[in-house]
Amino acid sequence: MSPMVMYQVSHRTTFTYTNPVAISHHILRLLPRVHPRQHALHSTVLVEPSPSVRTEGMDYYGNPMMYLTIQEPHAQLVVSASSRIEVRSIEAILLDRSPPWEQVVHDLQSLHDPDTHDALQFLYNSPYVISNDAAYDYAQQCFPYGRPLLAAVMELTTRIFQEFRYEGGVTDVSTPVDEVLETKRGVCQDFAHVEIALLRSLGLSARYISGYLLTHPPEGKEKLAGADASHAWISVWCPGYGWIDFDPTNNMIPGDEHITLAWGRDYGDVSPINGFMVGGGEHTVAVAVDVVPVE
Repeated sequence: MSPMVMYQVSHRTTFTYTNPVAISHHILRLLPRVHPRQHALHSTVLVEPSPSVRTEGMDYYGNPMMYLTIQEPHAQLVVSASSRIEVRSIEAILLDRSPPWEQVVHDLQSLHDPDTHDALQFLYNSPYVISNDAAYDYAQQCFPYGRPLLAAVMELTTRIFQEFRYEGGVTDVSTPVDEVLETKRGVCQDFAHVEIALLRSLGLSARYISGYLLTHPPEGKEKLAGADASHAWISVWCPGYGWIDFDPTNNMIPGDEHITLAWGRDYGDVSPINGFMVGGGEHTVAVAVDVVPVE
Protein backbone atom coordinates (compact mmCIF):
# COMPACT_ATOMS: atom_id res chain seq x y z
CA MET A 1 0.00 0.00 0.00
CA SER A 2 1.32 3.45 -0.94
CA PRO A 3 2.23 5.88 1.87
CA MET A 4 0.04 8.79 2.92
CA VAL A 5 0.98 12.42 2.21
CA MET A 6 -0.22 15.10 4.63
CA TYR A 7 -1.31 18.61 3.65
CA GLN A 8 -2.40 21.76 5.41
CA VAL A 9 -5.02 23.47 3.24
CA SER A 10 -6.27 27.01 3.80
CA HIS A 11 -9.05 28.62 1.74
CA ARG A 12 -10.03 32.23 2.44
CA THR A 13 -12.82 33.98 0.52
CA THR A 14 -13.60 37.67 1.07
CA PHE A 15 -16.79 39.29 -0.27
CA THR A 16 -16.78 43.10 -0.20
CA TYR A 17 -20.05 44.96 -0.87
CA THR A 18 -20.67 48.55 -2.01
CA ASN A 19 -23.74 48.73 0.26
CA PRO A 20 -24.40 46.93 3.56
CA VAL A 21 -26.02 43.50 3.36
CA ALA A 22 -29.02 43.32 5.70
CA ILE A 23 -29.28 39.52 5.85
CA SER A 24 -27.66 36.64 3.96
CA HIS A 25 -27.99 32.87 3.73
CA HIS A 26 -25.17 30.63 2.51
CA ILE A 27 -24.37 27.01 1.79
CA LEU A 28 -20.69 26.06 2.14
CA ARG A 29 -18.89 23.00 0.77
CA LEU A 30 -15.43 23.72 2.10
CA LEU A 31 -14.85 20.68 4.31
CA PRO A 32 -12.88 17.85 2.63
CA ARG A 33 -14.73 14.70 1.73
CA VAL A 34 -13.61 11.38 3.23
CA HIS A 35 -13.02 8.53 0.79
CA PRO A 36 -10.78 5.43 0.70
CA ARG A 37 -7.69 7.43 -0.32
CA GLN A 38 -8.33 10.55 1.74
CA HIS A 39 -8.75 11.23 5.45
CA ALA A 40 -9.33 14.57 7.20
CA LEU A 41 -7.48 14.85 10.52
CA HIS A 42 -9.24 18.07 11.45
CA SER A 43 -11.16 20.89 9.73
CA THR A 44 -12.46 24.28 10.81
CA VAL A 45 -14.52 27.01 9.15
CA LEU A 46 -14.52 30.55 10.54
CA VAL A 47 -17.04 33.15 9.36
CA GLU A 48 -17.04 36.89 10.03
CA PRO A 49 -19.39 38.38 10.93
CA SER A 50 -20.44 35.48 13.08
CA PRO A 51 -23.61 33.75 11.77
CA SER A 52 -26.70 33.65 13.95
CA VAL A 53 -27.58 30.23 12.51
CA ARG A 54 -24.96 27.61 11.69
CA THR A 55 -25.73 23.95 11.07
CA GLU A 56 -23.72 21.14 9.49
CA GLY A 57 -24.83 18.12 7.52
CA MET A 58 -24.43 16.27 4.22
CA ASP A 59 -26.00 16.90 0.86
CA TYR A 60 -27.66 14.32 -1.41
CA TYR A 61 -24.28 13.12 -2.71
CA GLY A 62 -22.75 12.74 0.75
CA ASN A 63 -20.64 15.90 0.60
CA PRO A 64 -20.12 17.74 3.92
CA MET A 65 -22.17 20.96 3.99
CA MET A 66 -22.59 23.96 6.25
CA TYR A 67 -25.67 26.20 6.36
CA LEU A 68 -25.27 29.81 7.53
CA THR A 69 -27.55 32.76 8.21
CA ILE A 70 -26.02 36.16 8.98
CA GLN A 71 -28.58 38.58 10.36
CA GLU A 72 -26.46 41.62 11.25
CA PRO A 73 -25.71 44.28 8.60
CA HIS A 74 -22.29 43.81 7.05
CA ALA A 75 -20.23 45.39 4.27
CA GLN A 76 -17.79 42.47 4.13
CA LEU A 77 -18.05 38.70 4.56
CA VAL A 78 -14.96 36.59 5.22
CA VAL A 79 -15.06 32.79 5.11
CA SER A 80 -11.88 30.98 6.17
CA ALA A 81 -11.59 27.18 5.94
CA SER A 82 -8.60 25.24 7.24
CA SER A 83 -8.01 21.49 7.04
CA ARG A 84 -5.24 19.00 7.67
CA ILE A 85 -5.65 16.12 5.25
CA GLU A 86 -3.94 12.83 4.49
CA VAL A 87 -4.00 11.62 0.88
CA ARG A 88 -2.85 8.29 -0.53
CA SER A 89 -1.75 7.88 -4.15
CA ILE A 90 -3.76 5.55 -6.35
CA GLU A 91 -2.35 2.11 -7.04
CA ALA A 92 -1.14 1.47 -10.60
CA ILE A 93 -4.05 0.81 -12.99
CA LEU A 94 -3.69 -1.46 -16.02
CA LEU A 95 -5.88 0.62 -18.30
CA ASP A 96 -5.87 -1.92 -21.14
CA ARG A 97 -7.30 -4.62 -18.88
CA SER A 98 -10.50 -2.73 -18.12
CA PRO A 99 -13.67 -4.03 -19.79
CA PRO A 100 -14.68 -2.86 -23.28
CA TRP A 101 -16.49 0.44 -23.08
CA GLU A 102 -19.62 -0.81 -24.84
CA GLN A 103 -19.85 -3.62 -22.27
CA VAL A 104 -19.83 -0.97 -19.51
CA VAL A 105 -22.66 0.87 -21.28
CA HIS A 106 -24.62 -2.41 -21.33
CA ASP A 107 -23.85 -3.13 -17.68
CA LEU A 108 -25.10 0.30 -16.60
CA GLN A 109 -28.46 -0.51 -18.13
CA SER A 110 -28.71 -4.15 -17.04
CA LEU A 111 -26.97 -4.63 -13.68
CA HIS A 112 -28.94 -3.92 -10.51
CA ASP A 113 -26.33 -3.98 -7.75
CA PRO A 114 -26.12 -0.92 -5.44
CA ASP A 115 -22.87 0.45 -6.93
CA THR A 116 -24.21 0.37 -10.48
CA HIS A 117 -27.48 1.88 -9.35
CA ASP A 118 -25.54 4.73 -7.71
CA ALA A 119 -23.58 5.32 -10.92
CA LEU A 120 -26.77 5.75 -12.96
CA GLN A 121 -27.45 9.19 -11.48
CA PHE A 122 -24.30 10.46 -13.24
CA LEU A 123 -25.34 9.09 -16.64
CA TYR A 124 -27.75 11.81 -17.75
CA ASN A 125 -27.66 15.50 -18.67
CA SER A 126 -27.45 17.94 -15.77
CA PRO A 127 -27.91 21.74 -15.59
CA TYR A 128 -24.33 22.60 -16.60
CA VAL A 129 -23.56 19.52 -18.71
CA ILE A 130 -25.71 19.00 -21.81
CA SER A 131 -24.53 16.44 -24.36
CA ASN A 132 -25.34 16.73 -28.05
CA ASP A 133 -24.36 15.22 -31.40
CA ALA A 134 -21.15 17.27 -31.54
CA ALA A 135 -20.09 15.81 -28.18
CA TYR A 136 -20.81 12.28 -29.39
CA ASP A 137 -18.86 12.79 -32.64
CA TYR A 138 -15.85 14.19 -30.77
CA ALA A 139 -15.82 11.41 -28.16
CA GLN A 140 -16.38 8.52 -30.54
CA GLN A 141 -12.98 8.97 -32.17
CA CYS A 142 -11.36 7.67 -28.96
CA PHE A 143 -13.88 4.85 -28.48
CA PRO A 144 -13.70 2.30 -31.29
CA TYR A 145 -15.63 -0.90 -30.72
CA GLY A 146 -13.93 -3.19 -28.19
CA ARG A 147 -11.56 -0.55 -26.76
CA PRO A 148 -10.96 -0.97 -23.00
CA LEU A 149 -12.90 1.77 -21.22
CA LEU A 150 -10.13 3.25 -19.08
CA ALA A 151 -7.62 3.27 -21.96
CA ALA A 152 -10.17 5.14 -24.07
CA VAL A 153 -10.87 7.66 -21.32
CA MET A 154 -7.15 8.29 -20.90
CA GLU A 155 -6.83 8.96 -24.63
CA LEU A 156 -9.81 11.33 -24.48
CA THR A 157 -8.24 13.11 -21.50
CA THR A 158 -5.00 13.53 -23.44
CA ARG A 159 -6.84 14.82 -26.48
CA ILE A 160 -8.59 17.54 -24.46
CA PHE A 161 -5.25 18.48 -22.90
CA GLN A 162 -3.59 18.78 -26.30
CA GLU A 163 -6.38 20.46 -28.28
CA PHE A 164 -7.85 22.88 -25.69
CA ARG A 165 -6.09 26.03 -24.46
CA TYR A 166 -6.17 27.00 -20.80
CA GLU A 167 -7.30 30.64 -20.75
CA GLY A 168 -8.97 32.46 -17.90
CA GLY A 169 -11.60 35.14 -18.36
CA VAL A 170 -13.16 33.75 -21.56
CA THR A 171 -15.81 31.61 -19.82
CA ASP A 172 -17.86 31.48 -16.64
CA VAL A 173 -19.89 28.80 -14.91
CA SER A 174 -22.84 29.40 -17.27
CA THR A 175 -20.84 28.95 -20.50
CA PRO A 176 -22.46 26.02 -22.38
CA VAL A 177 -20.41 22.91 -23.03
CA ASP A 178 -21.02 23.12 -26.78
CA GLU A 179 -19.47 26.62 -26.85
CA VAL A 180 -16.34 25.42 -25.01
CA LEU A 181 -16.17 22.41 -27.34
CA GLU A 182 -16.25 24.77 -30.33
CA THR A 183 -13.80 27.43 -29.10
CA LYS A 184 -11.56 24.97 -27.24
CA ARG A 185 -10.70 27.58 -24.59
CA GLY A 186 -11.44 27.75 -20.89
CA VAL A 187 -10.30 26.64 -17.46
CA CYS A 188 -10.34 23.42 -15.44
CA GLN A 189 -14.06 23.75 -14.69
CA ASP A 190 -14.84 23.94 -18.43
CA PHE A 191 -12.56 21.04 -19.34
CA ALA A 192 -14.20 18.87 -16.67
CA HIS A 193 -17.69 19.76 -17.94
CA VAL A 194 -16.64 19.00 -21.52
CA GLU A 195 -15.17 15.58 -20.72
CA ILE A 196 -18.22 14.64 -18.67
CA ALA A 197 -20.49 15.63 -21.57
CA LEU A 198 -18.40 13.58 -24.00
CA LEU A 199 -18.55 10.47 -21.80
CA ARG A 200 -22.26 10.78 -21.07
CA SER A 201 -22.97 11.15 -24.79
CA LEU A 202 -21.67 7.58 -25.17
CA GLY A 203 -23.85 6.23 -22.35
CA LEU A 204 -21.14 6.26 -19.66
CA SER A 205 -21.42 7.57 -16.11
CA ALA A 206 -19.12 10.46 -15.20
CA ARG A 207 -19.14 12.88 -12.30
CA TYR A 208 -17.58 16.27 -11.49
CA ILE A 209 -15.05 16.60 -8.66
CA SER A 210 -14.04 19.83 -6.95
CA GLY A 211 -10.95 20.17 -4.81
CA TYR A 212 -7.40 21.42 -4.74
CA LEU A 213 -4.17 20.63 -6.55
CA LEU A 214 -0.72 21.10 -5.09
CA THR A 215 1.08 23.55 -7.37
CA HIS A 216 4.82 23.84 -7.85
CA PRO A 217 6.53 27.22 -8.43
CA PRO A 218 8.91 27.69 -11.37
CA GLU A 219 12.42 26.45 -10.73
CA GLY A 220 14.34 28.91 -8.58
CA LYS A 221 11.19 30.76 -7.49
CA GLU A 222 9.49 30.71 -4.11
CA LYS A 223 5.89 29.65 -3.82
CA LEU A 224 3.69 32.71 -3.21
CA ALA A 225 1.28 32.67 -0.28
CA GLY A 226 -2.33 32.37 -1.40
CA ALA A 227 -1.32 31.53 -4.97
CA ASP A 228 -2.82 28.05 -5.12
CA ALA A 229 -6.34 27.66 -6.48
CA SER A 230 -9.39 25.48 -6.48
CA HIS A 231 -9.33 22.75 -9.10
CA ALA A 232 -11.77 20.49 -10.92
CA TRP A 233 -11.48 17.10 -12.60
CA ILE A 234 -13.72 14.14 -13.42
CA SER A 235 -14.34 10.54 -12.45
CA VAL A 236 -15.73 7.73 -14.61
CA TRP A 237 -17.49 4.57 -13.46
CA CYS A 238 -15.95 1.22 -14.45
CA PRO A 239 -17.33 -2.12 -13.14
CA GLY A 240 -14.68 -3.99 -11.20
CA TYR A 241 -12.63 -0.81 -10.75
CA GLY A 242 -15.16 1.58 -9.25
CA TRP A 243 -14.76 5.31 -9.82
CA ILE A 244 -11.48 6.27 -11.52
CA ASP A 245 -10.40 9.93 -11.66
CA PHE A 246 -8.97 11.73 -14.70
CA ASP A 247 -7.66 15.30 -14.89
CA PRO A 248 -8.01 16.74 -18.43
CA THR A 249 -6.35 20.04 -17.43
CA ASN A 250 -3.12 18.22 -16.55
CA ASN A 251 -3.43 15.04 -18.65
CA MET A 252 -3.15 12.64 -15.75
CA ILE A 253 -4.85 10.24 -13.39
CA PRO A 254 -4.96 12.19 -10.10
CA GLY A 255 -2.71 10.91 -7.34
CA ASP A 256 -1.63 12.17 -3.95
CA GLU A 257 -1.39 15.84 -5.05
CA HIS A 258 -5.14 16.09 -5.72
CA ILE A 259 -7.32 16.83 -2.69
CA THR A 260 -11.06 16.16 -2.97
CA LEU A 261 -13.69 18.50 -1.54
CA ALA A 262 -16.92 17.27 -3.13
CA TRP A 263 -18.44 15.50 -6.12
CA GLY A 264 -21.70 15.75 -8.01
CA ARG A 265 -23.23 15.91 -11.49
CA ASP A 266 -21.54 19.24 -12.32
CA TYR A 267 -20.26 22.45 -10.73
CA GLY A 268 -23.72 23.42 -9.54
CA ASP A 269 -23.76 20.47 -7.14
CA VAL A 270 -20.40 21.28 -5.54
CA SER A 271 -20.05 25.09 -5.53
CA PRO A 272 -17.80 25.94 -2.52
CA ILE A 273 -19.90 28.95 -1.47
CA ASN A 274 -23.45 29.59 -2.61
CA GLY A 275 -26.35 31.63 -1.28
CA PHE A 276 -28.40 34.82 -1.53
CA MET A 277 -28.60 38.13 0.29
CA VAL A 278 -30.77 41.19 0.87
CA GLY A 279 -28.95 44.40 -0.07
CA GLY A 280 -25.25 44.65 -0.82
CA GLY A 281 -25.28 46.38 -4.20
CA GLU A 282 -22.23 45.48 -6.30
CA HIS A 283 -19.63 43.18 -4.80
CA THR A 284 -16.10 41.90 -5.37
CA VAL A 285 -14.68 38.50 -4.43
CA ALA A 286 -11.08 37.74 -3.43
CA VAL A 287 -9.93 34.14 -2.97
CA ALA A 288 -6.64 32.96 -1.48
CA VAL A 289 -5.77 29.25 -1.33
CA ASP A 290 -2.70 27.58 0.17
CA VAL A 291 -1.88 23.87 -0.14
CA VAL A 292 1.21 23.11 1.96
CA PRO A 293 2.76 19.64 2.41
CA VAL A 294 3.39 18.76 6.06
CA GLU A 295 6.44 16.67 6.89
